[in-house]
Amino acid sequence: MCIASILNSRAHMKYIIAPAYVCLILGLFLSVGCRNHQYAHILKSNNQDMIGSHDAGAETFNKLVDESVGKLLARQSNQCIDEMGNPIQKRICFVGIENASSEDIGDFKDQLYEQIDSSISEGQQFETISVRYVENGLKQLRMLPNDLMVPSQRRSFCDVMEQTGQPFDYLLFAKLTSGTTENNKSYQRDYLLTLELVDINLGSFDKESAKVRKGYHATRVGKFTKYNPLLR
Repeated sequence: MCIASILNSRAHMKYIIAPAYVCLILGLFLSVGCRNHQYAHILKSNNQDMIGSHDAGAETFNKLVDESVGKLLARQSNQCIDEMGNPIQKRICFVGIENASSEDIGDFKDQLYEQIDSSISEGQQFETISVRYVENGLKQLRMLPNDLMVPSQRRSFCDVMEQTGQPFDYLLFAKLTSGTTENNKSYQRDYLLTLELVDINLGSFDKESAKVRKGYHATRVGKFTKYNPLLR
């Protein structure tokens, strides 16, 4: 093959290869960088929860609810027994969740309520009142949940609930708090979910809480540098 033919073939290949590379790069850009596309998949029961990179998520809240509700009901179940040793079913009025943490938990607030309410209802010793009755009772009296700690206000609320056929034995309050420790660009946030159960007949109360500690880092090696005991 003459030199001219070789040069012509190479030039011809450049015209073929160059557009191919352009198409490949363009395809990768569209598949990765296009903002109009979003992909999803259904998680299986054995899949771990996604860990939020900037604030608390399912991996935090699920643990808080499971531990706090489990410990509170386990202790209260021993007290819901009559003189003959038979279990007595008690009714709980869950009045809501107060978010006193540093984060806006958004739609997790309603989900936390439902998780706690469902966990309580699964036990045989306790029954919860529908949130719709609770909200309507508070709205009718123009009360906030904390107003129920005033004896006169609590009696008025109990009367309204009895009139709607929803008497109860306990008030349940839930409060989410957080504490933040900073170290340069990394920080640790401790999440605490506290449940307070108030006996409306005796005036006594029981409290239980659960804590989850979570570290946030600007780089992937942040966990190793901040929590490795060998570097302390």
